[in-house]
Amino acid sequence: MSTPAKPQQTAQAAPVKPTASTKNSVKANDRELYFLFDKENYMWMIGGLALIFIGFLLMSGGKSANPHEFHYDEIYSFRRITLAPIVILLGFAAEAYAIMKKPKETQA
Repeated sequence: MSTPAKPQQTAQAAPVKPTASTKNSVKANDRELYFLFDKENYMWMIGGLALIFIGFLLMSGGKSANPHEFHYDEIYSFRRITLAPIVILLGFAAEAYAIMKKPKETQA
């Protein structure tokens, strides 16, 4: 007569908690959730989006009332050809900085 096999006991690993708590973490059900960005990153992103929007506004316009007239000075002005692209590129640079910026860590 054979003995019935005993069910194998599985060891469950205890959750590993990090030693340093960051200010961009939230406790939910005994687990810490970490956010990729903190408030400062989002502020840089909003600033970058605002610069991009302002750059496109600077680039707009130049419409003539008569389609048979061409106003060279309005279309190829400093504002549309030089200033607006520089402002847009500054906005994209601010966005890249906001994405690459590492959030500050604090000790708990």
